[in-house]
Amino acid sequence: MFDTPPIIFLVSSDAAVRDRLEADLARRFANDTRIVAGDDPAAGLTELRAMADAGEPVALLIADHAMAGQTGIDFLSQAHDLHPAAKRILLVERDYTAANPIVPAMMLGQIDYHLTKPWFPDHGLYPAVSEFLASWARSENARFTMFRIAAPENSRRGHEIRDLLTRFSTPFACDTPDSSAGRELLREAGQGDPDLPTVIRHDGRVLVDPSDGDLIEAVGGATELGDQLYDVAIVGAGPAGLSAAVYAASEGLETIVLERQISGGQAGASSRIRNVPGFTWGIGGHDLSYRACEQAWLFGANMVFAQQATALEPAGDRHVLRTADGQEVTARTVVLAMGVSWRRLGAERLESLIGRGVFYGATATEARAMRGGRVAVVGAGNAAGQAALDLARHAARVTLLVRGDSLGDKMSEYLIAEIRERPNIDIRHGVEVVDGEGGDRLQGLVIESRADRSQERIAADGLFVMIGAEPHTEWLARVVQRDERGFILTGTDVQAEDGEPLLLETSVPGVFAAGDVRHGSVKRVTTAMGDGATVIQLVHRALDRAATALEVSR
Repeated sequence: MFDTPPIIFLVSSDAAVRDRLEADLARRFANDTRIVAGDDPAAGLTELRAMADAGEPVALLIADHAMAGQTGIDFLSQAHDLHPAAKRILLVERDYTAANPIVPAMMLGQIDYHLTKPWFPDHGLYPAVSEFLASWARSENARFTMFRIAAPENSRRGHEIRDLLTRFSTPFACDTPDSSAGRELLREAGQGDPDLPTVIRHDGRVLVDPSDGDLIEAVGGATELGDQLYDVAIVGAGPAGLSAAVYAASEGLETIVLERQISGGQAGASSRIRNVPGFTWGIGGHDLSYRACEQAWLFGANMVFAQQATALEPAGDRHVLRTADGQEVTARTVVLAMGVSWRRLGAERLESLIGRGVFYGATATEARAMRGGRVAVVGAGNAAGQAALDLARHAARVTLLVRGDSLGDKMSEYLIAEIRERPNIDIRHGVEVVDGEGGDRLQGLVIESRADRSQERIAADGLFVMIGAEPHTEWLARVVQRDERGFILTGTDVQAEDGEPLLLETSVPGVFAAGDVRHGSVKRVTTAMGDGATVIQLVHRALDRAATALEVSR
């Protein structure tokens, strides 16, 4: 496998626990790994530092939570700085209460897995260790680079290119134009403008300032719609759209999915989603969307990327979708699953910490993870006010960051009154968040005064952004009924003249909406996926309804 076997590093002050776990690990993994066990966390960190200096491959870190002199979470945090590719397992007592240290540790991205005492080797230990070792091995063996990129360090487009390739699970290397590797790449490409991002594929194909479509085609994705008549066209490849695609294609419907960028939607940008049933330790948003996309494709769905729908035109018993580049596709039914776009802060460092202290929206689980911490909430509406109050029940200090001069314009008076009565909530008016600090997790924020543009740094263990969700349905304004915010009305919310629409059907027969873009939807990954599964059953009914009507007309 490797010239030097990967190291599993174990530390526990409890000799019985350490010896038993070391023996269990050795029974399964001794032939392919080197297992190192110790009883002192300080000595363990010294040994790990020496291993890092020597370039020894540490693949897995396991620490008992209760140790002499240091908690397991603190140990894993420091050890991860030395060996960032290693996965982290926290060993804890069995305790199904919110006080268990794994609850905030998982939420803040401080551990990757937990193991309870007593453990069951074949149940919890061996599968997790095997998966983590395989993941580590893949990253260590990633010698092949499909793309080489030269882009300025702070280039927005360069960042977008790297993000797109990452979300497509495509290996790449990136250098700045002023580095020796970057200069060589530009020379090889015959490109003289260092300000334009330049990409060279492994076979020598050169892409200068490529569009998303150029990159997707270079990766092997499809961007052409073709001229086939489909049973269902799905607009959007987030959780709702992908779920609909899986069910539609698996049930024999001719299916096409149009996605304006690549699959995943907002969920795809989350480093870890913890509320999907069955994924005890969570699943990366990218991994979840990648699996669903592959699943839909294997069932026969036509997945088309970098195609933004710009028009929908009913044409008798069919519907025509047009895209920004002038292509069009015809389908008997349409599912609108474009999702929403949370208004982003735009700071690259904060975006990289999503799920590791930075959250768009807030849930009770995330609030509990902030127990005893310092938290900031961005927003001035009711959602932000309610989040601040919920967080204040757990966090030591909550700071509400507001762009405007007051809360009265957007927040209900009862919330304002409650916030002012909470001693651990501060309100900062006229400020914006412009940057973040932290490595593995959020540690601080940089806020800027809108009055004089002065900046200051504040400590923060969590940041909750509550500045609204935008459905981007303007292109449907004259086609389907929407609410005042642009969310699509379905079912009983539709003001129908001829018969009541089906549950998720819009004001246009045969056109459905699913997921976050739908009025009244619950903004959660699993509920969006449920919408996607449900809507296909309704699509079948709409197809049967249309077939019956056609038969009657004859």
